[in-house]
Amino acid sequence: MMPFLTIAFPVFNPIALQIGPIAIRWYALAYICGIVLGWIYARALVKNEKLWGGPAPISLVQLDDFILWVTIGIIVGGRTGYVLFYNPAFFMQHPAEIFELWKGGMSFHGGFLGCVAAVMLFARSNGISILSLGDITTAVGPIGLFLGRLANFINSELWGRPADESVPWAMVFPNGGPLPRHPSQLYEAGLEGILLFTILAVMIRIGALKRPGLILGSFIAIYAFARITGEFFREPDPQLGFLWGGLTMGMLLSVPMIVAGAILIVMAWRRKTPEHT
Repeated sequence: MMPFLTIAFPVFNPIALQIGPIAIRWYALAYICGIVLGWIYARALVKNEKLWGGPAPISLVQLDDFILWVTIGIIVGGRTGYVLFYNPAFFMQHPAEIFELWKGGMSFHGGFLGCVAAVMLFARSNGISILSLGDITTAVGPIGLFLGRLANFINSELWGRPADESVPWAMVFPNGGPLPRHPSQLYEAGLEGILLFTILAVMIRIGALKRPGLILGSFIAIYAFARITGEFFREPDPQLGFLWGGLTMGMLLSVPMIVAGAILIVMAWRRKTPEHT
């Protein structure tokens, strides 16, 4: 039987905005808003010299130019990661669908690698500290993660595992079968978005940007823990299911991030002064 307080999933129109023949879906709107809001927040960080202990290692003009680079990195990396990590067999048989982004299918881990590539290439070509640019980029990252998870919820995708009577907020998703499930998209929005953003914002306020790589490393490690936690409530992708010992692909891809994040944190903490280039 279904729990007494099971919540009916609110049915949303998949199209967020319709302007004549142009239709903007929620997922696309989440990306657009995430990039714009992240850009605004990043500009505020760059302009506040107190946070850096002096002039920021990147100018506002350079930051504006970087937005295009990181947008391309996120989209190309996110799609490539989904193709390689989550559904390679399908896309080998249907290669043309790799470019059909409007059908969905993006990987955070792939998008993060694309973002790393954009940071490294832009920083080297503009004589900027890679670690400091990485700090700025990851400081604003949770904004996009929060909006992306909300879009997942609105689209009724990436829903959670079946819940029992002890979860009164469980929902029956329209394409998730008759069982009430955890709204894991909202769990992840809270962990990867609100909680992560808050922690990084507090760190920035107490001087973390003065140690290049500290915010970057903290983002990587904390996100990994948040993602692993969320995966305990999220239904695995049907084409993959559970992997070794009940682990999911999201968990396995997050483990190396914990190690990488810890290394960056230790290296940053050992630095006594900022390194501006």
